[in-house]
Amino acid sequence: METHTLTGRTIAVPETRELDLFAALLERRGAQVLRCPLVAIRDAPDPQPVLTFIRRFAAGACDDLILLTGEGLRRLLSCLAQHEPGLEPAFLEQLAKVRKITRGPKPARALRELGLKPDIAADVPTTAGIIAALQPLAFSLEGRSCGVQLYGNEPNLPLIEFLQGCGAGVLTVAPYSYADSTEDAAVLELLARIESGGIDAIAFTSTPQVRRLVTVGGAARVSAALQRTHVAAIGPVVAEALGRHGITVQSMPEDSFFLKPMTSAIEAALAAPRS
Repeated sequence: METHTLTGRTIAVPETRELDLFAALLERRGAQVLRCPLVAIRDAPDPQPVLTFIRRFAAGACDDLILLTGEGLRRLLSCLAQHEPGLEPAFLEQLAKVRKITRGPKPARALRELGLKPDIAADVPTTAGIIAALQPLAFSLEGRSCGVQLYGNEPNLPLIEFLQGCGAGVLTVAPYSYADSTEDAAVLELLARIESGGIDAIAFTSTPQVRRLVTVGGAARVSAALQRTHVAAIGPVVAEALGRHGITVQSMPEDSFFLKPMTSAIEAALAAPRS
């Protein structure tokens, strides 16, 4: 039975894909949730580059596959189902064969849904974590072909340059993109509520949420506003994105970067009586 440890707290949730789940986790603890989805995840606007990658991958073009997100693997499978379902067996056969490298727990979970598991998992779910995991194997990357599933449309130049510097060939694929979800006026209204002291916490679950808030509100205003509320991040990637704008994260899961641990971290930080 849930205890109402967050009664009287208003928490802004910019999440989109799992908004209802996250809101329910907080509401069961007594929080009032302000739903403010800042971005939406869409299939790649043009499926052809994605299908070209899938065809090359299924034909054995990759020795390794780096999965930066679980969403990316699911979108690849969705693209197959929509446009070329007959290729799915060959794609899955190759997916089982190649060396699979994951950035964090979500792509690992997406692999487990297919009865597979990572061969190499980054200890820290960041690009730097992926590079650190591959660094001891750098000498053996020469001549290998690495598929890289990108995070949205972010080209991830540090990772690509590392792989190419090791002598590996690189094939990238961007199976989804981020689009604005909330009108600018609603984003500005969220900022105004934070500035007025009406929001006890805001919980960021992706870097595009941070980017959208800063784009609409301006870096200086957003940084100043978020000093007036508790800032939570789902993991180090999001925390780094906030930190680049001078925003300090006050709660984050220690090692399991999912919504339930994030909810627990927020609960631990805010459950104490207000000073």
